[in-house]
Amino acid sequence: MAVLARTVLLALLALGAGAHAMSIRELRTLEANEKDGKLYANYYLVGVMEGLREASDAAQRAGQKPPFCIEGRRLEPAMARSLYQTELSRNADSYEADMPVQLVLSSALRSSYRCTH
Repeated sequence: MAVLARTVLLALLALGAGAHAMSIRELRTLEANEKDGKLYANYYLVGVMEGLREASDAAQRAGQKPPFCIEGRRLEPAMARSLYQTELSRNADSYEADMPVQLVLSSALRSSYRCTH
């Protein structure tokens, strides 16, 4: 399983530079139609979350106000799916199927990890 995980991660990273962001619809289709679709979708969500976290950290290092702040709170890769699903449930009327997954996760992180400073 570790080899599969690394292969998927490397494929996503390789595609990341030239590929478009996956939409909510595409993520749902991946989960429903692929043998390991749920696993692949989880890896994708973790990658999006880690990318957003790195962008937030980079903004803070550059002296800009980050979109969200961890501030010593727990944020682990295993939390990506629940953050995504909670945001979709909480604000179902705000999202359309063709919107990018990263928009949903970005909103989830901003609301769950508000900056206090």
